Amino acid sequence: MSLPEIVIDLEKITNNVRNVRALTDPLGLEVVGVTKGVLGDLRIAGAFLAGGITTFGDSRWENLQRLRQAFPDVSLMLLRIPGLSQIESVIQWSDISLNSDMEVLRALSEEALRLSKRHKVILMVDLGDLREGVWPRDLAEFTKKASTLPGIRIVGLGVNFACYGGLIPTVEKLNTLVELAGVMEEILGYSLTVISGGNSANLGLVLNRTIPRRINELRLGEAILLGTESIKRQLLPGAVADAFVLRAEIIECYEKPTLPQGEIGQDAFGEVPEFSDEGWRQRGILALGRQDVPVEGLILRDRRLKIFGASSDHLIVDLTQAPEFAVGSIVEFNLRYPGLLGAMTSPYVRKKYI
Repeated sequence: MSLPEIVIDLEKITNNVRNVRALTDPLGLEVVGVTKGVLGDLRIAGAFLAGGITTFGDSRWENLQRLRQAFPDVSLMLLRIPGLSQIESVIQWSDISLNSDMEVLRALSEEALRLSKRHKVILMVDLGDLREGVWPRDLAEFTKKASTLPGIRIVGLGVNFACYGGLIPTVEKLNTLVELAGVMEEILGYSLTVISGGNSANLGLVLNRTIPRRINELRLGEAILLGTESIKRQLLPGAVADAFVLRAEIIECYEKPTLPQGEIGQDAFGEVPEFSDEGWRQRGILALGRQDVPVEGLILRDRRLKIFGASSDHLIVDLTQAPEFAVGSIVEFNLRYPGLLGAMTSPYVRKKYI
């Protein structure tokens, strides 16, 4: 056994897919299974497929390449808007991509024509989260220009919520998306096949069945992987939050004070840490650090424990209320999305599948 490790329960992931689809299928919502949080992991993608996912979405073309080679019949969507340096790979490894820049669209069109293809595109509109997307007032003119590019086919309109700006999706925002889709359809002269309403942040509207009817696609990662919607991080009906469990080993255990002894300056990350005096506590150091996983992404499974903090290679945990923990003991964590992303990306965290 080599630690740290992340234990991945594939059956629980498949269960989460089925529970999400039990919510979305009755509303006519297709689920794009987002694999970017797990580095396009093929075994996890297989668990998605077992639950009925037919389209994978990822933000890295390298992950799409692995997925295409493993699952040649599955539709692949590039979620991050492409860069000009990636055009050839985008056309080669994705069936459809999200786009919001005219220069990139021209390059995609040219490359698709060179390869005798026609690349599908979902245009992204920015409804206030202030990440990617054309501003609504500019969408009509943008659509007119994009529609003249012979190597692409505009098949949909999409939006993103609760990422950069933390913008909460509302019925009003999504009705605006539907209205903008109607404007695009008048310009294009045909109906859009996809109106992509966002991500796991939209599941509150799914649960209360207020999501507008014309929204027919959601791009879901967190809801499947961690079983939660991404506004209040509430567990979805029937889902589980422990499909991924991170395990790390205690490598030192001493009783020490909770205040550093001396003048405090910047830590290794350029921040001046703050401490509260809790007296002497039993402190365990784990072989797990910020190079492996962000501390804010960790949830201790044993509620008697508390995280004091972390450096690049060490995580410090309060063991005072759990005297049975000692050097060599294993501490387990559930994960929030940042923790999952970090642990799955780190080459130092072993992946164990069950």
